[in-house]
Amino acid sequence: MLQDPYFPDCPVRNIIARVADKWSLLVMHTLNSHDEPMRFSELLRALPDISQKMLTSTLRHLEADGFLVRKVYAEVPPRTTYTLTPRAHSFMTACRPMVDWAIDNYAAIMKDRARAEK
Repeated sequence: MLQDPYFPDCPVRNIIARVADKWSLLVMHTLNSHDEPMRFSELLRALPDISQKMLTSTLRHLEADGFLVRKVYAEVPPRTTYTLTPRAHSFMTACRPMVDWAIDNYAAIMKDRARAEK
């Protein structure tokens, strides 16, 4: 669990720091965009710039925080799927306006960044 030395019990800092990292929101968004559970390899293909190690770490954190369920099937070869929990679905509902805003403003922000770099 993340600990802030100045505000160790602050729920906003604690939870947002965990889900607002580089990959957690994208992993949850990807899972939320699919009706069926996704396998690790499907997530890896859907997020081509994430490493296996980082995807594994992100999935473990999301599972530990109750945002996803990992289901392992006793098959050869073993199969593992991931699905969002009701907690994650409620979080994604809360995040949807932010995701829409980012999509709507992306082009203008990229243009501003390019102008600032000149």
